[in-house]
Amino acid sequence: MPQTKFYGSQVGGSPVISHSYTGSPLTLLRHDIASAFSFSLFLPFIVYPMNPLRSGHLCELYPSLANLWSMFLHVLLIVLQLPFLLSIPFWIFLPVWVVVLGLTGFLVVNQGIWWLLNGSRMEYPSNPAYAKKDGHEHEQWIFLNGVAVGKHWLQSNVDRLALTFGRPVLGVHNKTNGILFDVLQCLIQRNFNYATSDIRACYAIVKETLYNPTLTKVVFILHSQGGIEGGMIIDWLLQEVPQDLLAKLEVYTFGNAANHFNNPHLHLLSQHMALKEPSRMSLTRTVTSVHYHDTAPPSTTITDSGIRSPGLNTTPRSSKQESTSGKTIRYIEHYAHTSDFVARWGVLHFTCNFSLSPSAPRFMGRVFERQGEGHQLNMHYLDSMFPLQPCSFPSGGIGDSGFTGAMEEGNEFMESIMSLGIDGDEKRDEREGWEMSYLGTHGEPLSEAESEVLVRDMSPVSPGTMRKFKKKVEFKVKDLSRLWLYVNGKSPRADETDVGIARMATI
Repeated sequence: MPQTKFYGSQVGGSPVISHSYTGSPLTLLRHDIASAFSFSLFLPFIVYPMNPLRSGHLCELYPSLANLWSMFLHVLLIVLQLPFLLSIPFWIFLPVWVVVLGLTGFLVVNQGIWWLLNGSRMEYPSNPAYAKKDGHEHEQWIFLNGVAVGKHWLQSNVDRLALTFGRPVLGVHNKTNGILFDVLQCLIQRNFNYATSDIRACYAIVKETLYNPTLTKVVFILHSQGGIEGGMIIDWLLQEVPQDLLAKLEVYTFGNAANHFNNPHLHLLSQHMALKEPSRMSLTRTVTSVHYHDTAPPSTTITDSGIRSPGLNTTPRSSKQESTSGKTIRYIEHYAHTSDFVARWGVLHFTCNFSLSPSAPRFMGRVFERQGEGHQLNMHYLDSMFPLQPCSFPSGGIGDSGFTGAMEEGNEFMESIMSLGIDGDEKRDEREGWEMSYLGTHGEPLSEAESEVLVRDMSPVSPGTMRKFKKKVEFKVKDLSRLWLYVNGKSPRADETDVGIARMATI
């Protein structure tokens, strides 16, 4: 059974600067282009392997009419855009009217194909036949897609996610401009920190969802370029949204193309303890005074001690808040394939590359690196990591999909034994250990790892004395994957207890 590499979440600290804000955009661009060439051997694995198509018609390259039509439109855009890009240096030799006429014609044809691929909608909810809200009314799952995804593939993505996790999923469309233009857009977004219209639209949706008082959990799933855009959205949320509302948020990414992922500690004490002993399990407990008040009436009363509003009630009530990670966003997980070009250029490069300068960005969140290929969400990542259980009847299953939900038994990836990824310079790159990662996944400690056994020491120095040793625990992916705890409509066991201020203030 192939082994999976696991990287505990980076801890953070004052010496590290997120270079998306402080680095020279041109320097970052040169670095990105150089690293892309160094990973060029992995380019074919963006679409390969093309078999097996385990999810049937939900796979991106399954030979259905809708998929074939999407692929045909993408080929047209490549044939149109490649000569256009190659011709740009020669415009200086052409009359202005020729350049204007050619540019106008290109834009008209390109926009026409673009509209056929994308349509006009921004939001795509999953098919109700695959999952209903029953039992999960307090949750909202949001998905942001990656490169080259039109309206049909986005619908397939959210339907596949809904079928896997037993909940409705709302897709926010990062509209494709064609593969070539999408790659250029990734470079601009990563290195110039430029927020395109889909980033601004998705940010508004996520922020509004977090402020919804009926919701206690917002799950944000990102794929490919969606990781770049989602990382920028999280930066904005960290700047503008109250910390207790961010406690609702959970983030999961696949083939993440971002160059940083921020998630600061809630408290300096928590960061200090994490840096001191990152592999040791610890909890951050704080007591927060929440002030409940009524709207102040128009009239006020002037007293000797100042102005007082008679209708204002600011009686503090204490509430204990317990964080299992010490971070503002409690749960962030990244899933990556070793031979995925985009993951190598994104999450794996910035998680595992220790030749980067000390001012390189932090990439927060636990990382699961599967020894496999492929970049497409449905046919590569979900089919390999969260495969579906076929129905015994070909036309049966949930919503006549032919599947009954996620496969819970015999999942090779989830059953694989994990090894710790290379930590590099531990003084510069402290990570959470096994026990802290387990606590951050389940919201409760691992009792087996904490238990100790008495072993008789037969060394010449102290023969016959009893010494304590911790039991050695082997972790499978399913032991540390929080996303796995959601399959088929399930929820983490400790979910309702590790809530703190978030639910008290919003329900």
